[in-house]
Amino acid sequence: MQEVVRLHLIHTNDIHSRLEAAAGIHTLTSRLIKEIEGRDEGFLLLDIGDHMDRERMETEGTDGRVNVSVMAETGYHAVTLGNNELLTFSRASLDRLYETAPFFVIATNVTPIEGDRPAWLRPWAILQCRGVRVGLLGATIPYPMVYEMMGWQVHDPFLRVREAVQQLRNQVDVLVLLSHLGLPNDRQMAEEVPHLDIILGGHTHHLMEKPERIGQTWIMGAGKFGQYVGHLTLSWDARYKRVADVEGTSLPTEGVPLSKEVLRRIAEGREEAEQFLADTVTTLNQPLSIDWHSESPLGNLLADALRDWVGTDIALVNAGQVLDNLPAGPVTRRLLHRILPHPINPCRLLLTGKQLRRILEESLLEEFQTKVLRGFGFRGEQLGILNVSGMDIEYCAEAPPYQKIRTVRIGGRELEADRDYSVATIDMFTFGVGYPTFQEAKEVRYLLPEFLRDVLAHWIRQPGAVNACKSQRWHQVQVCPAR
Repeated sequence: MQEVVRLHLIHTNDIHSRLEAAAGIHTLTSRLIKEIEGRDEGFLLLDIGDHMDRERMETEGTDGRVNVSVMAETGYHAVTLGNNELLTFSRASLDRLYETAPFFVIATNVTPIEGDRPAWLRPWAILQCRGVRVGLLGATIPYPMVYEMMGWQVHDPFLRVREAVQQLRNQVDVLVLLSHLGLPNDRQMAEEVPHLDIILGGHTHHLMEKPERIGQTWIMGAGKFGQYVGHLTLSWDARYKRVADVEGTSLPTEGVPLSKEVLRRIAEGREEAEQFLADTVTTLNQPLSIDWHSESPLGNLLADALRDWVGTDIALVNAGQVLDNLPAGPVTRRLLHRILPHPINPCRLLLTGKQLRRILEESLLEEFQTKVLRGFGFRGEQLGILNVSGMDIEYCAEAPPYQKIRTVRIGGRELEADRDYSVATIDMFTFGVGYPTFQEAKEVRYLLPEFLRDVLAHWIRQPGAVNACKSQRWHQVQVCPAR
């Protein structure tokens, strides 16, 4: 072996099914690998999670197969799982996707709740690269109570990574963590867990122009959506058995020609997805409209669907979830996916009458309706007004903030401030997104794996559902009496 061996870690993260960007990544990495091999140097191609996103029609319609096909064509050696893979695909789907995948799937802090770890899911892997033993670990961000609904136990990443480092350190020369934990956690990991050489990160979409060093650990991240490819170069000193130097950058993919091979894989996935999503759910005799700033039939229909699915007193869902109107005619699964692309699930919780009133008051404020949201599954533009089911609200638009609502009635009875009400709503509200008061809820229970589009597909075909959504729930009064 040479006294100094140069190894290249080429990495991507948070592509979120930007499949055309993945075609550019294939071209860029192929060129880079050709140069590396021409210098007789070693390389690993790695992905740090959230390659998949069900917002993309091809991902939804193939249940992720198009993503694995693209990754196989690109030649990844190993990947870790992001929250999008673990929370939006069933255990059975992941089994089908990864059991024959030509790359390692590594998640050190993920185990099944029941049964043994599947053969495709590894706590770590050791790869030989130009005579250097490279140990790969993987960690994904925990979301308490949610992963368990999908059959997974996501353990404390710091504890599990520390244990794995202790087991692997003497078996490898270089130790690399594929971290879908976010940059703050990556920095904490570097500070608290010794003997990690490299942390390649994702989840928080952080773009780093060069690696950051904390102690003896180097940290890197390559942004989001396939806009960049990370490239770290390690100099391994074989004589002193240590990483002598690390340098790196993030390479832009903009303007890079798209790989014909990957475009072919995408086209195959599109054809499969179109066939699957062509199924007609129902046929509408008239269009249903959505309005982000006032009550609308389609918004009401979604709220009614949630209330029926979850089985509660009332339902609340923001109008911004629905991205477009439903025209008259056939309603296909593809159309429902287009207007509700979010990987967002229903949930059940308890709120007091006082908490409900505060949330409803906030829903009438422009700063809430126009609030721009990012992440937590939301793929829309802004929050929008709340659509409701099971309640009638009288309000005065001209009254001061938090004094607009005159009365709220649930089942014909006036809202009681101290009473608990069962509420059907969406998981993202419980994470502190949109209306902070939802975080005060009690007895939160998530209903997985169905998404809002699945709930709407079930309800829209029920007799009377379309007529019921036209009933008014928000009633504006013209005279605003003093309270």
